Amino acid sequence: MPADTADSKSIENTSTESTSTENTSPESTSSERRPLDIVFCWHMHQPEYRDPISKICERPWSYLRAIKDYTDMAAHLEQVPNAHAVINFSPLLLRQIDYYSEQLNHYFTHQQPPSDPLLAALIEPTIKSDQNYRYQLVKQCVDFYNTNIGQHFEPCVALHNIGRHILDNASHMTYICDGFFTDLLVWFHLTWLGETVRRDDPRAQKLIARERHYSMYERIQLVRIISEQISQIIPRYRALAERQVIELAMTPYAHPIAPLLLDLNSARQATPHIVMPNATEYPGGEERLRWHIDRGRELFIKHFGSAPVGCWPAEGAIDDATLKVLNHSQFAWTASGAGVLNNSLKNAHSDDTMQQQNPDTAPYQSYSVGDCAIRCFFRDDHLSDLIGFTYSSWHGDDAVANLISHLEEIGRRCREGPEQLPDALVAIIMDGENAWEHYYKNGFFFLRELYRRLAEHPDLNLTTFAKCLDRRCQHLDHLTAGSWVYGNLTTWIGDADKNRAWDMLIDAKHSFDQVMQGQSLGKEEKRAAEYQLGICEGSDWFWWPGPDNSAETIAAFDQLFRMHLQALYTMLDIPAPDYLHHPFTRALASDRSKDAENRYSGVMRKAN
Repeated sequence: MPADTADSKSIENTSTESTSTENTSPESTSSERRPLDIVFCWHMHQPEYRDPISKICERPWSYLRAIKDYTDMAAHLEQVPNAHAVINFSPLLLRQIDYYSEQLNHYFTHQQPPSDPLLAALIEPTIKSDQNYRYQLVKQCVDFYNTNIGQHFEPCVALHNIGRHILDNASHMTYICDGFFTDLLVWFHLTWLGETVRRDDPRAQKLIARERHYSMYERIQLVRIISEQISQIIPRYRALAERQVIELAMTPYAHPIAPLLLDLNSARQATPHIVMPNATEYPGGEERLRWHIDRGRELFIKHFGSAPVGCWPAEGAIDDATLKVLNHSQFAWTASGAGVLNNSLKNAHSDDTMQQQNPDTAPYQSYSVGDCAIRCFFRDDHLSDLIGFTYSSWHGDDAVANLISHLEEIGRRCREGPEQLPDALVAIIMDGENAWEHYYKNGFFFLRELYRRLAEHPDLNLTTFAKCLDRRCQHLDHLTAGSWVYGNLTTWIGDADKNRAWDMLIDAKHSFDQVMQGQSLGKEEKRAAEYQLGICEGSDWFWWPGPDNSAETIAAFDQLFRMHLQALYTMLDIPAPDYLHHPFTRALASDRSKDAENRYSGVMRKAN
């Protein structure tokens, strides 16, 4: 059922104590059958936006997601009794959270401004008079504007409209006073605060009520709120894990696409006719994947005090070779998309395996593969996509009721179908950040009601993957290489620009190997180069090239990838290839009206 309009008072005043009659049937109140297990796995990840040489953050996404999405997700889990979830962190994100926390602590202890341009401008006593500097401030605030939140605050809408006018009429900048810039920066950050922060922190409420003409003291207060939220993220999730509200899991350090590191040609398993890069292999890929796992585990233990039981590989990308590495690394579980399972069942060598699997219930079982002990779970792509792409335009209560009705139907199919799956499990796996930007109030009503209704439901049981390892499982001889996106690897390889990115990375890896075998670098220099190579191996540099994304974002990630590769050559103390000074993607000038039509702008993608 479609929602009321986003600014409807009926939405904001929706009671989280609302009840439903759909749980009162004789079937749903039976105490003799086992509830259907539900696992929500929220994956938290950001690539490295910081220039490793200048230390300036090129894009603010890591700290903006931290103060909004990672903060809100922790608050919901803290405040709903019997809520449970799996929270998966990429270790590189943990490192960035640390970095921002340290930067802001230095500001309050040593008056040293943070390196992020927007945060630094927020606490400048006066805005620099340089016109290009001012233009770039406006551009960032407009480009990264949180439309869904900002539209509900009249001062924010007015400031944003003036900002867009300036971008289209740069010569008018000279008529804009300093108060515009400070108010723009304050409102930019107020709209990126988590909904739970705006509701619960009196300082944030006072700043919102002020509306305009913010003093230096008030701007510092806002930075203090931001600092507190960022510094509390890791301790809050650690406390939730210690209380067994959540299970914490990890992705290998910098989010590499594991099957492609191990064997570029693994992409052909699901897409036989894919066009491949010029290079035929990624040199030393298994050693590099183990490096990402080992460094990631070290950071994870440092932050959370214990090793992760499970691993969500970057983008759920998995195959037999990846599974063996994860198994050898002593992970007890991993997960991927239903498309990978479907392809693996279709390609199964055993007719018996095919006969045992009903496609309607196959994703609701766990699997062992080959001779590996590690357990594999598979995502319900349809339900995950409903949360990611559909429910954001619905009334929160309607969306929750619809999702629960789907889960109840799955429970009936698993109980009454020919397989009789009394211990079935539904895995809903998705980003813990991007979807909520499109929900009313950052998904506050949807998430709060979802956790509450599921926690109280007699036939649905919120749990974690680690708690489901003792149940029976099915067996697969092999996994067909793929990811949660389309069940294949074409999101990261096969397009001409994606293939060019792989060739550039492989050139850098050959240079890295030559230097590391020599004696020109010291121990610390080699360690820094290893980490920088890890950043270059991340999945994001291959996600964005191609026709599916906005031209402006493609160009930005083209520049970021080349920046990181150039930094790697600098650390290796050898000249960077000339081609790194030129864009390699085919991004055209941005068409804002066209990009605005695509609400998700390539950040999110449907599974099918």
